[in-house]
Amino acid sequence: MTKQHFGASHVPLSPAVRAGDFIYVSGQVPVGADGKVVAGGIDAETRQVMQNIAAALALAGADLSDVVKTFVILVDAGDFAAFNAVYADYFPTNPPARTTLEAKLMIDIKIEIEAIAYKPL
Repeated sequence: MTKQHFGASHVPLSPAVRAGDFIYVSGQVPVGADGKVVAGGIDAETRQVMQNIAAALALAGADLSDVVKTFVILVDAGDFAAFNAVYADYFPTNPPARTTLEAKLMIDIKIEIEAIAYKPL
């Protein structure tokens, strides 16, 4: 099996790693191209995270339709309904398997999402 790393980060991780037919996307946070956390609450943060996931997948030749599993961390379970509404926009049919939990995150953000995609070579 081949393994490829895609992208770069200011912390010791690869934004995406392809191992065979699977692509693993590191937890994405709501940081825009300027390196700053987007403003606007859970809706805006979820949209930015999903855009960041899509960008990491694109580096490995995949897109959101290839995602088979996500792992979502919310800082506040009270944001679940609003998060879910935005998330559904990105997976309108046949959404991936998903785990969602509430936990404190390493920086002052409301959400982090990691993803696994399946895209045969």
